[in-house]
Amino acid sequence: MWIDYMNKELYEQAIKYEKGSYITSSGALVTLSGAKTGRSPRDKRVVRDETTEDLWWGKGSPNIEMDEHTFLVNRERAVDYLCSLEKVYVNDQFLNWDPEHRIKVRIVSARAYHSLFMHNMCIRPTPEELENFGTPDFTIYNAGQFPCNRYTHYMTSSTSIDLNLARREMIILGTQYAGEMKKGLFGVMHFLMPKRQILSLHSGCNMGKEGDVALFFGLSGTGKTTLSTDQNRYLIGDDEHCWSENGVSNIEGGCYAKCIDLSREKEPDIWNAIKFGAVLENVVFDEHTREVDYSDKSVTENTRAAYPIDFIPNAKIPCVGPHPKNVILLACDAFGVLPPVSRLSLAQTMYHFISGYTALVAGTEDGIKEPTATFSACFGAAFIMYHPTRYAAMLAEKMQKHGATGWLVNTGWSAGSYGSGSRIKLAHTRKIIDAIHSGALLETNYTKTEVFGLEIPTEVEGVPSEILDPANTWSDKKAHKDTLLKLGGLFKKNFEGFLDYKIGTDNNLTQQILAAGPNF
Repeated sequence: MWIDYMNKELYEQAIKYEKGSYITSSGALVTLSGAKTGRSPRDKRVVRDETTEDLWWGKGSPNIEMDEHTFLVNRERAVDYLCSLEKVYVNDQFLNWDPEHRIKVRIVSARAYHSLFMHNMCIRPTPEELENFGTPDFTIYNAGQFPCNRYTHYMTSSTSIDLNLARREMIILGTQYAGEMKKGLFGVMHFLMPKRQILSLHSGCNMGKEGDVALFFGLSGTGKTTLSTDQNRYLIGDDEHCWSENGVSNIEGGCYAKCIDLSREKEPDIWNAIKFGAVLENVVFDEHTREVDYSDKSVTENTRAAYPIDFIPNAKIPCVGPHPKNVILLACDAFGVLPPVSRLSLAQTMYHFISGYTALVAGTEDGIKEPTATFSACFGAAFIMYHPTRYAAMLAEKMQKHGATGWLVNTGWSAGSYGSGSRIKLAHTRKIIDAIHSGALLETNYTKTEVFGLEIPTEVEGVPSEILDPANTWSDKKAHKDTLLKLGGLFKKNFEGFLDYKIGTDNNLTQQILAAGPNF
């Protein structure tokens, strides 16, 4: 049993015993995750019992139920397999940089790759903390490639990721994709933290030199990583955070960055972080020079790098900060009707936080491309445990208490939808973000848009004033109005799934949030 070994020894174990593991020219360990190169959300289950009865169940929920008996069958299968191996790897680590709300986790895995991955992604204890670690608050048994029995009740494939929140345990069978451990623990934090009145968030977070903190929410392709990584600001974290009475804290001790088409010019911090100690998943490299070809998608488009956060030069260690001043919701609106920036009321912030909107550009066989609206509640629907309205209400309460301002920033299209308009320039978006950080946007004048009722500034330094109101940028005014109504309709249809949830004795909060959405 290899317990909390250093990365050098884990390198040796991976290269010696795990097929497909090599050292790249930059010193990173490159490895393969097998048949699964991404998460398996349809194979993730939660034991439904007295402990979890108040979770979000049913239509729209990411929580698929199972009973405890089936969990114990899978647990025994995973533990028996791990006990049969010559080598098993054990990590004792922490989640949450706030020492008052820290969670102790133990990860038992079959691969050195998994051990090094979690060594990078969780918070690494000091030798003294390790010596006095004691009983963990949560344990993962990761059997990797060893499958579940497909004929066991509730199983739909040979893969199963099972959470038992009463036992504080997680079982992984039939997948070697390391991201299941990371996101499984994120789900656990979404369960544990709200019970302490702490808000768990799927967001980036950075802090200015004056101590002003900003949270960045956004789905894939919205620019969350690019905009939250700022040479003039400290990085608190890139993905998972808590907001407590003490301020904000990063849940993790590392970063899990996408690598597809990575270049030194576009993402220098990530490029330089991929060095000795980092793990590269499913990338393709030259067998002689060991140079990685980040444009190669032959294994998967979901190529990833996992590295400790202190590999980023401007990371703030410890990864904590004061209460946020700005909450920035990012959307890549390929319909081209949302303003480049809008100031949100608390009710609007809750509405757009619950909606979690962006638009993808989907191609069809005959070459016609059109925008497709995508919604993910709380900008991370796959990981939340409670109803989205519960998290939104906590967000609004904390924003109100600590004086934070909500913003909706469109990084997508202007002067038309995808195909006729053009992408908003990154330089303009950066100027908008700078104006949010500096407080300049609080001092300017605002006008209100139709349908969505968004407050838009009349001027932003360094940004052409004519692009701030989408209605001014479309030459075809009827097409603009039709597209605006279409998107408003998509928002309304998506929100119908959240109307059945009540906070308190009445339905006032839900009605306030609903009223903050599109108005026809």
